[in-house]
Amino acid sequence: MSSCLVEIDESSVVVRLTGVLDAAGAEAVRGALLARLCDRPGPVVADVSGLRVAEPAGWGVFAEVRREVADWPAADLLLCDPVAGRPDHADGALAGVPVWPTLDGALAAVAAAPLAAVLTIDLAPTVGAARQARELVTTGCQRWGMPTLTDPACIAITEMVNNVVAHARTPMTVRLAPQDSTLHLAVRDHSPRRPAFAGVSPPTRAGGRGLLLIDTVARRWGSSAVPDGKVVWCVLHPDDEAALFG
Repeated sequence: MSSCLVEIDESSVVVRLTGVLDAAGAEAVRGALLARLCDRPGPVVADVSGLRVAEPAGWGVFAEVRREVADWPAADLLLCDPVAGRPDHADGALAGVPVWPTLDGALAAVAAAPLAAVLTIDLAPTVGAARQARELVTTGCQRWGMPTLTDPACIAITEMVNNVVAHARTPMTVRLAPQDSTLHLAVRDHSPRRPAFAGVSPPTRAGGRGLLLIDTVARRWGSSAVPDGKVVWCVLHPDDEAALFG
């Protein structure tokens, strides 16, 4: 049994990990961090000041989480580790993860890049959910100066929400945020069933084209398993939409 304790402060971006992280506890840490990133937009700081990792490769869980959320709207993971160059850091295990030696430094880095733009709405799995999601997307595209992405983003979010209504049948959270010139969309539901895209549906098959539409308008898309459900996300780029709709 893992002796790693995860403490989440609901009023803060900090998640504290203490004790010993072994292979058995890595999945629990992954789940806790992803759940926190689901629950609130913006970066999370994992404070590992009081953590010891039993196997050097165990540090890889933090890089894995950061890669997993890279395309989520307004999500990132930073690490606070005062022991620079720990001997138990595996070579490359923390590749790409920003590491700060003090918690104050990590929090200052978060404050220096304030969350300027993100929209979120909680929806019930009803027929009107897709319309509400489109309204949010339209508002975001207007607010952030992304008019060319309004139509394709509405197509994508409609399919993502309708999949929840038709299949997951659970409450959902829709979130969107700009990142440079791209628009990131995500829908979090409470079903573990993840979407599977098998290519173009035969013309004789009714339905099943929602993922094809997302695949057509999005530069990339995917899904992430999280505690008590999943996150389905996609990224739209204006250059792609110019080719499709121009």
